[in-house]
Amino acid sequence: MHGARMDRFDTAILTALQRDGALTNAALAEIVGLSASQISRRRAALEQAGVIEGYAARLSAAKLGHGFRAVIRVNLRGHGQGREEDFARFVAAQPMIRQAFSVSGDADYILDIRARDLEAFADFVHRHLLPHPQVAQVRSEIVLKTLKDEGGVAL
Repeated sequence: MHGARMDRFDTAILTALQRDGALTNAALAEIVGLSASQISRRRAALEQAGVIEGYAARLSAAKLGHGFRAVIRVNLRGHGQGREEDFARFVAAQPMIRQAFSVSGDADYILDIRARDLEAFADFVHRHLLPHPQVAQVRSEIVLKTLKDEGGVAL
């Protein structure tokens, strides 16, 4: 279920769920203009097709004491299956790394970091990231202000 197989009702359902994943089928029915049973069938089909990957609450990192954010650009010492798999396992095991991307350009990876404060961030960089045997270079940018932080997909 993608592209041509989705209609305006599916798009409306997805748009509403991106704003509020806790919407009931009855609430979606009012928003979209279909019956709750039609919404239920369509929602189940979107879930089964993997268009809806899951549901999660958006939490306030700042209010939970993790208001420090940084972006780290990482270059590895070399490339090869074993090295990249080793680094991927390291990334997966680090709770401060909230998003990680393999990228083109002058960095191999971009890491989105959330921490309590500068001290916790520095501790992560110096005690975990820099000592990693695959890491050759690290460049950090501290996020001063978030202009836009919108997940999901523009529909």
